[in-house]
Amino acid sequence: MKVKQLSFWQDLAQGFRLTLVMLVLCGFIFPMILTGLSAMLFPSQAKGSLVEFDGQHVGAKNVGQEFRQDYFLWSRPSAYHYNVYREDSAGNQTYLDGSEFAGLASGSDNYAPSNPALADRVKQDMQTFLAKNPGVKVEDIPTDLMTASGSGLDPHISKAAAEIQVDRIAKASGLAKSSIEKIIRKHTQGKLLSILGEETVNVLLVNIDIAKAMQN
Repeated sequence: MKVKQLSFWQDLAQGFRLTLVMLVLCGFIFPMILTGLSAMLFPSQAKGSLVEFDGQHVGAKNVGQEFRQDYFLWSRPSAYHYNVYREDSAGNQTYLDGSEFAGLASGSDNYAPSNPALADRVKQDMQTFLAKNPGVKVEDIPTDLMTASGSGLDPHISKAAAEIQVDRIAKASGLAKSSIEKIIRKHTQGKLLSILGEETVNVLLVNIDIAKAMQN
């Protein structure tokens, strides 16, 4: 049986039609179906897990923020200060510690353990923490409060890292220690499948509840 051979232009037209069909299926229909399903099944997550306070969006549940006030729970160190910055009337943008804003980014400094810059940063953070949390010994400071995450945007700290800050928060906020501990427990997430990882605390959600409690 003789097989009919397509011409160059027929091959080109066939390839173009296939490309167009796949573009519509994979580039439009499939993403729209997934978007619709996610909006119906996971409405909060589909919108970015945004968090509201006093009727305004103040952050996202899964993206950390930097807090420097004594009455708030502190996050882990971040090479990009969690992209939290101030802008003055002249348009100058600075991080909360006064250093120049480097632009929106994520990541870490990726220092080797032997890098003096890492040792200097940890030493400075440790001195600041000890000064703000009298009574805490160096050996009692949880590791995650001195180490940055790979993304620099980690929204969680360990339960131990949260609990060690309770005395400072209580003194600065005027709230009872028991109230702060209750808030921390409320926003503590257990181990994955009860066996993997460790208990973690969402810093933003804790601080929102602390702010609400201070208003009452």
